[in-house]
Amino acid sequence: MKATEGKLGRVFVIRLEEGDIVPDCIEEFASEMNISIAHLSMLGTLMDGEIIVGPRKTSENPPNPMALPIYEAHETIATGIIAPDKTGKPILHIHGALGRSGNTITGCLRNGVKAWVCCEVILQEIIGVDARRLFDEKTGFTLLNLG
Repeated sequence: MKATEGKLGRVFVIRLEEGDIVPDCIEEFASEMNISIAHLSMLGTLMDGEIIVGPRKTSENPPNPMALPIYEAHETIATGIIAPDKTGKPILHIHGALGRSGNTITGCLRNGVKAWVCCEVILQEIIGVDARRLFDEKTGFTLLNLG
């Protein structure tokens, strides 16, 4: 385990507009507000896109991701961490549980899904932390690296 300590900076309350693409719109907001590191919680409804639900085989490196399509509106709860890549661009790593009609799927929202009517975010900036998302050759993932 690796850890670092920071302090809470600004806190933003955000209502996404219908059709906003997650994670893109949140990354753009973070860039506009000069947010480097942050934690977020999301509650609302997402639709139309796909989520990554794991590797096809855990033993394969780099992993071959499994993507599932999302059609129609799904009740959603999600959490994520924003950290900059090597160029300083904010990158959101966000996982969510999406439910519809008694069925729930859980996964990474990196491929993009759309907000539908009601989607709310609390974004908490963390200051005083040196962290970057860097590509890891062994795993094929862009991992959080702490100063």
